[in-house]
Amino acid sequence: MNLAITVLNITAPVFLLALVGLIWVKMGFEYRVEFVTRLAMTLSVPCLIFVALMKTDIEPNALADLSLATLAAYGLVAVGFFAIAALAKLDRSTYVAPLIFGNTGNLGLPLALFAFGNEGLSYAVVVFAVMAILSFTFGIWLVAGGGSLMKVLKEPLVGATVLGGLFLWQGWETPIFLTNSLELIGQMAIPVMLITLGVAIARLEVKSMGQAVVLSVIKAGLCAGTGWAISVWFGLSPVASAVLIVQLATPVAVTSYLIAEKYGAEAQPVAGLVVVSTLLSVITLPLILSFVI
Repeated sequence: MNLAITVLNITAPVFLLALVGLIWVKMGFEYRVEFVTRLAMTLSVPCLIFVALMKTDIEPNALADLSLATLAAYGLVAVGFFAIAALAKLDRSTYVAPLIFGNTGNLGLPLALFAFGNEGLSYAVVVFAVMAILSFTFGIWLVAGGGSLMKVLKEPLVGATVLGGLFLWQGWETPIFLTNSLELIGQMAIPVMLITLGVAIARLEVKSMGQAVVLSVIKAGLCAGTGWAISVWFGLSPVASAVLIVQLATPVAVTSYLIAEKYGAEAQPVAGLVVVSTLLSVITLPLILSFVI
């Protein structure tokens, strides 16, 4: 009973904030997703990542191990979904990238913070940064047939990760007034991303549900299992292992739908995956947390 209450306390704020966004749209209020997303990805999330890395007490070697483990995990997940797409005769440009890359930002970061505190958040931003770099390169290549390395290097979250890692490695700290300012900006990232998630889901149109349900279940099981196997292989600490598993098992990200729209892939099936996998995560993520806590 205590474990169930603990898991509920962790997951309820995440889904309640997303519900706020959904209700906001249903009430007819204006919400500019593009502006809010840009604000989060270019300002608040980079500040969150930089401060989290700079202030963490985690050994740099542990973060490096997690980075390598994350790369290995996404590599295995990619192989798995390429095989599934081939066997099921699914369009690779439509399905593979959304199934590989989960919602490690909007859902993964809040869950890590609520479940494992600042230590968990520090690990989660590393997984999120690695995923974002892979998504902007390999992910776009899958959807559009080409990616841009320069675009990745220009992403603020990449610069924030590198700079935060440098400060962590050297033991540097910014002046208190600047740290407080950056921390304040970063604190708006998590609630804003969760509300935006709810808004985006409310606006998506879903037609076919059956295939989306099957693929969402496969994604949750394959990603969680891969995270556990990689954690054991790399000998990660319990918290790092738990964060990696949870991050990998997050549902399909709304950004996958936006990328499909932008690069001419079939956006409607991706929208179905976003909605169904997110609804399914109300069950799967608490179950996963109950095993890793």
